[in-house]
Amino acid sequence: MKTIVFLFILFTINLNPQAMAQEDIRPKKLKEQHFTPKVTKPADEWKAKLTPLQYEVTRNKGTERPFTGQYFDFYEKGNYYCANCGALLFNSESKFKSGCGWPSFNDVINLQSINIVTDKTSGMIRTEITCSNCEAHLGHVFEDGPPPTGLRYCINSVSLKFIPISEQIGKH
Repeated sequence: MKTIVFLFILFTINLNPQAMAQEDIRPKKLKEQHFTPKVTKPADEWKAKLTPLQYEVTRNKGTERPFTGQYFDFYEKGNYYCANCGALLFNSESKFKSGCGWPSFNDVINLQSINIVTDKTSGMIRTEITCSNCEAHLGHVFEDGPPPTGLRYCINSVSLKFIPISEQIGKH
């Protein structure tokens, strides 16, 4: 009887879609995921399209100074898109005040919209987030965010373009 109960519990845990979904998004449990970029441009085209800071952050994996980005203390309703290619990434419902100095979100709109990459630069190991559409560097994800995900997507403001919800009504 104990064997049957054990197998039932094991079977239930392994087939629970919510448990599997949460496990899928945890940085320590994620395998690096890469999607084929859909937008590719030579460096000179990116430089012409982006500001110098956007180019440094998104194409050279830089970072903006904390507490300086236009979206770090910004809480209007709407969606956040990749500043490079326009891919939809985050919505204002998942944005929260983390105190870290960069815009923080506890979830992405779709996990398929980001690449998750191990970042071993700057003498530490972190989980980098890039746009799956154009491979722009967005920021990093950490496991110290609020429920329900427990994640904090720490994103550079210059990597994002915000469009208020009032400008999106009727566009879908």
